[in-house]
Amino acid sequence: QVQLAESGGGLVQAGGSLRLSCAASGRTFSSYGMGWFRQVPGKEREFVVSISWSGGRTYYSDSVKGRFTISRDNAKNTVYLQMNSLKPEDTAVYYCALRTKRGGSYNPDEYDYWGQGTQVTVSS
Repeated sequence: QVQLAESGGGLVQAGGSLRLSCAASGRTFSSYGMGWFRQVPGKEREFVVSISWSGGRTYYSDSVKGRFTISRDNAKNTVYLQMNSLKPEDTAVYYCALRTKRGGSYNPDEYDYWGQGTQVTVSS
């Protein structure tokens, strides 16, 4: 069993920055791919970014490429999402997810564990 806990969300003005964290416990975090997704009410969960077990491979959605950066610290069982140049359209609940494979994926159905989510609100 794996528990994931996101933190770092909040309210920020457009153009600002936030850093989300996702702390994992309960299983060998360092062996698995991780992803960040986001969701707004009435819409499907949207892929943001994924990272492989070692951090060597990352994939970004076009909507965040160049503004967001994913990283992981396997010694701390934590994955991070640095979000810069935030836009109002980035407003959503952000979820981290763990995939019991080495690599990440853009497909939410391929993830096995999810956090509870953290709200990010970007004001214009």
